Amino acid sequence: MKIAVVLSGCGVFDGAEIHESVLTLWSLEQNQVDYDCLAPNVQQAHVINHMTGEEMAESRNALVEAARISRGAIIDVAKASADDYDALIFPGGFGAAKNLSDFAFKGADCCTNPDVLAFAQKFASANKPMGFICIAPAMIPKIFNETIDLTIGSDKETAKAINQMGGHHVECPVTEMVVDEQHKVVSTPAYMLAENISQAASGISKLVKEVIRLAK
Repeated sequence: MKIAVVLSGCGVFDGAEIHESVLTLWSLEQNQVDYDCLAPNVQQAHVINHMTGEEMAESRNALVEAARISRGAIIDVAKASADDYDALIFPGGFGAAKNLSDFAFKGADCCTNPDVLAFAQKFASANKPMGFICIAPAMIPKIFNETIDLTIGSDKETAKAINQMGGHHVECPVTEMVVDEQHKVVSTPAYMLAENISQAASGISKLVKEVIRLAK
């Protein structure tokens, strides 16, 4: 079994959430599952100084930045084939809502990066399982174009926007997950609710195990 993990840069405020990404990879290894890390070859929406929270006057590439997390082993999602994988997982971080999509800027009127969308929709068409962490579930309605049970935790405004897009948000504690059995979609809040890395790990480890179960 091999699972694709799509990253969105490196860093919670402008890319992939590093804890969530590493916990996902660690959980896959703990379950003896092979994986590849992928990312879109696009410029980030912006670059944030993670010490101050202020935008920086520079540009960074999401694929290059994601390689920091994967220790250099990264694949351009546009060049990847869904046929090579049994499942797909999206860690969170604002990059999922800024670089993989523009949900952070446009809410319910958002679009998903075309290469990411095409890749994910191949999994949906083949009924292969997908896992979405933190804010990444905001992409689910755009991928499926039908009602899917999902969670980002309990944030009412974010849930409202997701429901406006056609999703069905289910409130969920940080240590748990929501599973749409029919569509093989799993989601967990992670740092939408987590106050520390241990809380995030609890839900992510359950999500990874469930994605693996659905892929068997």
